[in-house]
Amino acid sequence: MTERVFPDWHNIYREQPVETMPWYFDGLDPDLARDLEAIDLHGGRILDLGTGPGTQAIELAARGFTVVATDLAAAAIEVARARAATRGVVVEFRVDDVLDSTLEGRFDAVIDRGCFHTLPPARRGDYVAMVADRLPPGGHLLLKCFSHLQPGDVGPYRFTAAEIEAVFASALELTLLRETVYHGTLDPLPRALSCVLRRRAA
Repeated sequence: MTERVFPDWHNIYREQPVETMPWYFDGLDPDLARDLEAIDLHGGRILDLGTGPGTQAIELAARGFTVVATDLAAAAIEVARARAATRGVVVEFRVDDVLDSTLEGRFDAVIDRGCFHTLPPARRGDYVAMVADRLPPGGHLLLKCFSHLQPGDVGPYRFTAAEIEAVFASALELTLLRETVYHGTLDPLPRALSCVLRRRAA
């Protein structure tokens, strides 16, 4: 597998209006909403990895969740903080690298709408370990990523259900998977997988 080269995320958020970014979706992602219902989670602590402009974190905070949201790009966090202030909601936004994280504590759920599928294949095990450390046994990762059904090989890595299951098998069990689309600004919307994974008992 050829390793992808991704842009400088910090400069992307410095130079481009967030509303024009392919992954921008101003509202709670409908797949995330369905998956929260599926695990019967209506409150508690949520960690949003790769929050970008903070749309999902803000929507979750508006619904009563306690949200910590992280991104590698300081410019993205600045944008997200400003958007949260405009909405009048409280989110703890932090600059953090999922592959060298300084986060502590545990969460009822971790959400990832576009971070995992940009990571180098050799570092996926580090990502799994980080997520597992942030979840108690029975806690959930709600993951959205590109599907193998998405044509081409530019942009995020693509995954099959079997590949998702294999990547996370050491620490999380795949309990639900849907073929869907990646809601954003592209036309047509890219093909995606919406995955629910449960933390195994320690």
